[in-house]
Amino acid sequence: MTRLSRRAVLAQGLAAAGALSFGTARAQGFPSKPLRIVVPFAPGGSTDLLARIVAVPLGERLKQPVVVENRTGAGGNIAADLVAKSAPDGHTLVMGSIGTHATNALIYTSMPYDPVKDFAPVQLVGVATLVLVVHPSLPAKNVKELIELLRQKPEGYSYASGGVGASQHLAAEMFKHLTKTQMQHVPYKGSAGALADLMGGRVPIMFADLPLVLQHIQSGALRLLAVADPERTPLLPDVPTVAEAGVPGYAATAWYGLFAPARTPAPVLQRLESELGEILADGAVRKAISDLGARPGGPAGEAFRRFQLSEIKRWGEVVKAAQIKMDG
Repeated sequence: MTRLSRRAVLAQGLAAAGALSFGTARAQGFPSKPLRIVVPFAPGGSTDLLARIVAVPLGERLKQPVVVENRTGAGGNIAADLVAKSAPDGHTLVMGSIGTHATNALIYTSMPYDPVKDFAPVQLVGVATLVLVVHPSLPAKNVKELIELLRQKPEGYSYASGGVGASQHLAAEMFKHLTKTQMQHVPYKGSAGALADLMGGRVPIMFADLPLVLQHIQSGALRLLAVADPERTPLLPDVPTVAEAGVPGYAATAWYGLFAPARTPAPVLQRLESELGEILADGAVRKAISDLGARPGGPAGEAFRRFQLSEIKRWGEVVKAAQIKMDG
């Protein structure tokens, strides 16, 4: 090795060591101020509720307040872009979803961020069961009757969702594709707004997150037809899945997880993963998430990244088949 090449290698090594030292120094001072979890949808939806469940214990463990901030718009892109462009120091996180971190990039003609390159995955917080619910005024008592109704009047019915590309939207489009039926999509700026019009009967059908509608199912304000998950949920053991009810191969879930901006130092990410792992192992937190109708926890770090990439591939087929496109 020549003297010049030895110097080059030495310089590279010193630079790498300096970067590691800088990252470690930043991690040692973390957190140095309050944290915020940006929620891409309105208050009251599953994304918001799950963020608030983990925010309090995370703040207690980090000894800094953790503020939940709702930033709606563009199917969640506004909030995700805000975090993507935030300082990569671990103090700003986004509660991502299948829309913001998987399908929006497949749907929108222009994206302000890259859901993979611009984020560091931290922790999958929960996987919410989706259920097919209808307003009681709709003359369909089960999935087969709903399919018959939609075939009789192809232009006569609409369904609500929390926004274009949201899990509820994709679940309904998969249902339409597999049953060869038609429904008009009515997107809202979050699930809470969709639920309000569903409850009022203005939009009669929705694939909704179970945490959002469980109490309304129990009160009789909404009629439950089936569970969208591949398996029945322990909260509703007698309710069939959509696949069991007559749509073979159907399965759809909603997931929510925390992401930090790309280039966040590894030690900071490891601290967040460790704290969130402990939080999601806590019995009280797990019960709070389970009571919402969601399965708590899941992969963290690179395992979470692999899950995210698999979701992008899986839902890409649905988006293509349904020809879902949005200007943006």
